[in-house]
Amino acid sequence: MTDPLLELDDVVVEYPAKSRGRKPFRVLQGVSLSIAPGETLGLVGESGSGKTTLGRAVLGLAPVTSGEIRYAGTPVSRLGKRERRALSKDIQVVFQDPYTSLNPAMTVMDILTEPLLVAGVARAEAQGRVQKLLDRVHLPHDAADRLPREFSGGQRQRIAIARALCRDPRLIVCDEPVSALDLTTQARVLDLFTEIQEATGVAYLFVTHDLSVVRHISHRVAVLYRGEIVETGDAAQITERPEHPYTKRLWLAAPVPDPKRQAQRRAERQKAATS
Repeated sequence: MTDPLLELDDVVVEYPAKSRGRKPFRVLQGVSLSIAPGETLGLVGESGSGKTTLGRAVLGLAPVTSGEIRYAGTPVSRLGKRERRALSKDIQVVFQDPYTSLNPAMTVMDILTEPLLVAGVARAEAQGRVQKLLDRVHLPHDAADRLPREFSGGQRQRIAIARALCRDPRLIVCDEPVSALDLTTQARVLDLFTEIQEATGVAYLFVTHDLSVVRHISHRVAVLYRGEIVETGDAAQITERPEHPYTKRLWLAAPVPDPKRQAQRRAERQKAATS
């Protein structure tokens, strides 16, 4: 059996209260999960469930109050800044909004070569890698000389994916990476994620509120509700035969293109909410 690439063991994340005398606000309440090399774990939950905080904790951007995060068997939840920078070679991120995560004053070439140059790669080699990355994410070669504002939302997200791939990571945290895109563009970007995974063996922690997206991209799914994992399992089981009432409500809330089916789902959701 393959050892996990990423493990979370009873992870708790708390933030200080805004006023004196009040208890800290607990966002994650003892979360445990794992991701194998080359696997996609879909982390699904509604707004406020704690899923983005979980992703930030993995990236070292949210403090871990208790519990442990391990990467390739090594504890990483309390690393210093230098050790965390070294780990960034292996763990990268793709954010929700590709435009705000890209420097609007830099060309695509500058954006993509920057992490390579910081890592000590020679400029000529870095530029050669960038051209290969643009091919991998299906952007034209002349994209390298253009600014982010010259691209559509889907193309900007491809640039963000290329940046995440620059240093050949083993794990990418994907924080709602398609939620800002229209449905057709969503499908193309999801297919790109799958294509890249098949070619490179990278693992994904794929954070989303949409079970239909999770079904498209994930091998396994974990459902987060108020900071706790309430259901985990294979993607087909969670999205087709959910057991927990919260997971069922999430599935009923997912939009479908058929108006009659959508109306039926709305009625079923209202019935579930009052039962």
